[in-house]
Amino acid sequence: MPQARVNGLDIEYVTDGDPADPPFLLVPGLGLQLTVWDPGFVDLLRRHGFFVIRLDNRDSGRSAKLEGRPDLSAVFSGDVSSVAYAIDDLADDAAGLLARLGIERAHVAGMSMGGMITQALAIRYPRLVASACSIMSTTGDPGVGAPTAEAAAALLLPPGSDREEAIARSVAISRAIGSPGYPVSDDVLRERAAAAYDRSYCPEGFSRQLAAVLTSPDRTQGLGSVRIPFLVVHGEDDPLITLSGGKATAAAVPDARLLTFPGMGHELPPQLWAEITAAMAANANSALSEVRRAGQ
Repeated sequence: MPQARVNGLDIEYVTDGDPADPPFLLVPGLGLQLTVWDPGFVDLLRRHGFFVIRLDNRDSGRSAKLEGRPDLSAVFSGDVSSVAYAIDDLADDAAGLLARLGIERAHVAGMSMGGMITQALAIRYPRLVASACSIMSTTGDPGVGAPTAEAAAALLLPPGSDREEAIARSVAISRAIGSPGYPVSDDVLRERAAAAYDRSYCPEGFSRQLAAVLTSPDRTQGLGSVRIPFLVVHGEDDPLITLSGGKATAAAVPDARLLTFPGMGHELPPQLWAEITAAMAANANSALSEVRRAGQ
């Protein structure tokens, strides 16, 4: 897979589809890699007429890894001195990648932490983002989207000391935050976890990203200035970022659309891919229609 040098870091990315089609950037979540966007999901979006770009955020996948483990106990107490970067910096990486690819305007979607990055992109780069889709994410307001105790405990499980422990931890997290309406077998969860581990395993990077999530400021006010087609997708049974986070995101952005699914947790069940990608495409195409009307 290719890499681009962005903000002094090597950022891994992959593209699918015709470069002549409108570009659609997909941003993964906390500790996740570009492979979290399943090829079947990507193919549906490509069939809607988009050139799909996926990236590994810094500190995950095959992108650059920083150094130093943040003191999360201190972070929870308000001491941010060990925090390496913020959500805005991850948004700057994504913007820099698009610039290196020669893309002046793109549709952007992100899941979980990737949704936060998408929000920051829309706020910080209004000329770059044509439309946005924030999936199972929140605004950064600590009063909304709080996880259940079980989900929070799963996320903070200690990292595995070897491959088997790391895979078991991943399966435990998936079990805690998955979709009650769309159950997945342990065999499938283990297969996914093994593939992710074998591609890249960096628990320190996960901690640095988590610190960025925990310490980045509330984006609610900034989202009020966003004037692009904006879609919010959220599971009604999401235990990690509960539904109030999605509702708050949609309420913060003028004219945003909120699309929720009963039985969906903190993941993208394959049974919902067709409806979600159709909504993403409709949201993006409304931006294209606005451009055409403005040009008349």
